[in-house]
Amino acid sequence: MKLHDLTPAPGSHKKPRRVGRGHGSGRGKTAGRGTKGQKSRAGGGIPAWFEGGQTPLHVRTPKLHGFRNRGRIEYAPVNLGRLSEAPEGVLITPAVLEHDGIVRDGSKPVKILGGGDAPKGVTVHAHAFSATALAKLEAAGSIAQRITWPDGAPVEDIVEVETAVEEAPASEPMATESEVESSDGDESDGASEDEAEAEDPS
Repeated sequence: MKLHDLTPAPGSHKKPRRVGRGHGSGRGKTAGRGTKGQKSRAGGGIPAWFEGGQTPLHVRTPKLHGFRNRGRIEYAPVNLGRLSEAPEGVLITPAVLEHDGIVRDGSKPVKILGGGDAPKGVTVHAHAFSATALAKLEAAGSIAQRITWPDGAPVEDIVEVETAVEEAPASEPMATESEVESSDGDESDGASEDEAEAEDPS
């Protein structure tokens, strides 16, 4: 076999359709384009994204504006007013709130908010507390204990201890040359007086 013996496979190459070659060709007159209209004109056509004049999809679609914090924690909020009827001495936990129907979604951490009156003499375990809720619970004699998510371990509050920096005692000022000379003169005068007393027996 040589290069001039190579031929394409039967049916792989088709002859181009010859249109607009008169009535006898079977593709004359409108050449398969129909009668009038935008598609029948030379160079005429409709873009693939054209929707017939209606508002296009890319305009109808809402745009995502603003910022979405990936580190945001979505809490299940509970106001203190819903716990105000709790008797003294009870322990209120997220499991108890879910059992009583106060928290609908137990898959979220619970945050206690300061709306309403605080229960008196109770212990509340939650994953977060607002500043108002903490103040009201403390005023009512209740205990607020933060717990971790999702294991529910107690969180110890870290108290910052300020270490006092002791100031070093101020160093004594160095004696000047005049003070040193005067002190030497005083010592020498005392020594000469002692010598004079020793020489004079009377």
